[in-house]
Amino acid sequence: MKNAQKPYFLLSFFPALAYWYLETYYTLEVALIGGIVLSVIEMYLEKRFTGHVHMISKLNLTLILILGGVSLIAKEGIFFKLQPTLTGLFLSSFLIFKKMKNQSLLLEMMREMNQKVLFPEEFFHKMEWHLSLFFLSFSFFMAWVALYKSTATWLFWKTGGFYMAFGGFLIVEMFYIMKFFRRLKK
Repeated sequence: MKNAQKPYFLLSFFPALAYWYLETYYTLEVALIGGIVLSVIEMYLEKRFTGHVHMISKLNLTLILILGGVSLIAKEGIFFKLQPTLTGLFLSSFLIFKKMKNQSLLLEMMREMNQKVLFPEEFFHKMEWHLSLFFLSFSFFMAWVALYKSTATWLFWKTGGFYMAFGGFLIVEMFYIMKFFRRLKK
């Protein structure tokens, strides 16, 4: 199996799992330091196994370091738990910014990888608009979870829950794609 096909995204679960475990059984300071240290290790492993570090991983590490530091100073774990909210807001904002410039991130990536573009440009613009709305909605949801729900609930939605929600988004998006192509055939 090539490195690109291995499930290294699962590494991102470890800092959140460590934070939940350490917060449950130890002090907030131990939980925050554990989450921060594992985030740094996660980035090192990503670089070692894949040969590069994705922009989103760099963003997440930066947010974890900043928010973890703020949480340590404030002695309040809520700041650490806001990392998925801020990541989602950044991604949504970036996609909206690209849309406003009439650019497509997906098209740019496909062209950079020398992949053949099989769909009209309008398709990518619509899909990225929907994706930006998904990230924005999920960000607000994660802020609510961070503020009002337990760390165990936050852990679920930061890890497996996100993938379930994204899977639901993709199912709905598939119906849109079918409608889009039916409209093109007319």
